[in-house]
Amino acid sequence: MQQKAISSAWPVLSFNEWKDTLATVHLWTQIVGKIRLRKMPWLNHSWHVTLYVTPDGLTTGSMPYQHGIFQIEFDFMHHQLIINTSNGQQETVSLRPRSVADFYRELFAQLAIMEVDVSIYTTPSEIADAIPFDKDEVHQSYDALQMEAFWQAMIKVHLVFTRFRTRFTGKCSPVHFFWGAFDLAVTRFSGRDAPEHQGEAPNMPAAVMKEAYSKEVSSCGFWPGSEQYPHACFYAYCYPAPAGFATQPVQPSAAFYSQEMGEFLLNYDDVQLAAQPEEALMDFLQTTYEAAANTGHWDRKALECDLSHFENSYGCYKDR
Repeated sequence: MQQKAISSAWPVLSFNEWKDTLATVHLWTQIVGKIRLRKMPWLNHSWHVTLYVTPDGLTTGSMPYQHGIFQIEFDFMHHQLIINTSNGQQETVSLRPRSVADFYRELFAQLAIMEVDVSIYTTPSEIADAIPFDKDEVHQSYDALQMEAFWQAMIKVHLVFTRFRTRFTGKCSPVHFFWGAFDLAVTRFSGRDAPEHQGEAPNMPAAVMKEAYSKEVSSCGFWPGSEQYPHACFYAYCYPAPAGFATQPVQPSAAFYSQEMGEFLLNYDDVQLAAQPEEALMDFLQTTYEAAANTGHWDRKALECDLSHFENSYGCYKDR
């Protein structure tokens, strides 16, 4: 089998060059994510709906169905959606320029062949004026090279987020992908209740938002950008936001607080071009967390840990 060239460099991302592919793949991930939503038992803060980064792309992980378990994976290396079941069945759906409606129809036809009984609410979440999946013939772009570049960026980010997660002994989310906003995120919790959240998102039940923010959090993530903010970027916010949070000093120097978005931002380009991208991103994650923890009076001594003496030069743990 021919192997693809491997590069240690962080890929260049240009929102304007892949925004049409992004719009289409975002909706494809919502279809798959909603299948996971329907098949998994509810887990706090909607953690049961997320996807996870794999060596090939994004996966649902194992989900129950009437004959055992099944899994759906986006393979952005070979550009196919792969469905596997625990009784040995496998079906695929090609990832290519095709409409959301066409993707939806073929995916559910394959699931029917595999006797996976599932239906979803076809209106996309967190998107204003959204077209139902089964009727969307508008979004139909897929640039394989641009999609691979974003997936490779997610791998780089996932590794740093995973290392950052190990520095906390309190409740912390997995490093996981939320298909509603198409972002990779990891969230830390102070252990205290939060005031009732008053925010809202298109096609998102208020009860879901309230439960998601029912506890104090410090959250960070990676987001590909939008027409309003056409830059891939890292974000960090806390809820509730204490007085003084927005004015705390953070690193690296390119990071800034967005009054409009209510969170700290660091453009992906500034990390990609840094002499040490991983350390630049880690500085952003750590200093924005400290901004939240210090102004929010978190019990940092009880919630944090330092396991660096167990790590080798790659940030992995030694076995002796």
